[in-house]
Amino acid sequence: MDDPSPRVDPDAIGIVIVDHGSRRAASNQMLERFVEAFAPGSGYDIVEPAHMELAEPSIATAFDRCVRRGATRVVVCPYFLLPGKHWDEDIPELTRAAAARHPDVPFVITAPIGLHPMMAQVIASRIDHCLAHIAGEADECESCKGTGRCAMQSIPAPSKAV
Repeated sequence: MDDPSPRVDPDAIGIVIVDHGSRRAASNQMLERFVEAFAPGSGYDIVEPAHMELAEPSIATAFDRCVRRGATRVVVCPYFLLPGKHWDEDIPELTRAAAARHPDVPFVITAPIGLHPMMAQVIASRIDHCLAHIAGEADECESCKGTGRCAMQSIPAPSKAV
């Protein structure tokens, strides 16, 4: 019996992973590094980073790159934890504007990462790594490296007046 679900050639799907964007170049570069690490094992040949605002590549630039690379469909994946105005309004608006230049290329915007079941593992892993670093058993993570932020802190109790 034939499978009625349509098969999509993963080579023809463009993936745009979009974050908010930052005035800090280092923050924008982190998304680009994530996309570079994600792409090879993703099963998709066309994967592009994008920033919703404040930095390039924009959603429009990434969408155009996907089409130039042969995408016949585009999936926009917000690199956001929870739904909000950006997911409800801004990203769809920017994606529609980008797609208007490519009327034969349909697109979809995925849900943000949010309540995905693997998030519990990600959070636990981040906590475990941070505690291991504080104990001297691990290097700083890629986010904290060189910032000195991964250390236990305390606020001294105010001294009591006698």
